[in-house]
Amino acid sequence: MKTALAAVIVAGALLAAGAAQANADLANKHCSKCHEMDKKKKGPAYKATAAKYKGKADAEASLLKAITDPNGDHPEMTTKPSADEVRTVLKWVLQQ
Repeated sequence: MKTALAAVIVAGALLAAGAAQANADLANKHCSKCHEMDKKKKGPAYKATAAKYKGKADAEASLLKAITDPNGDHPEMTTKPSADEVRTVLKWVLQQ
């Protein structure tokens, strides 16, 4: 029983690590022109964004609107991620 539980825990950790890497890859694909993890580029660092919005219930919705608004802060985006991709990246960024 302990071995099965350990296997489930390890499998869950590997899946979570894979999802986190996929989210980082998605962020790199669409956002790396202007954002980095720890350093400000044209836009704020991911960690700075996470700190700024920490504890704010409307953080994801507010950022989603700002990013997807054609007249908003992101007119220079060279790729056009779907709303689902933006949500995925936002969740990842807000967890940093």
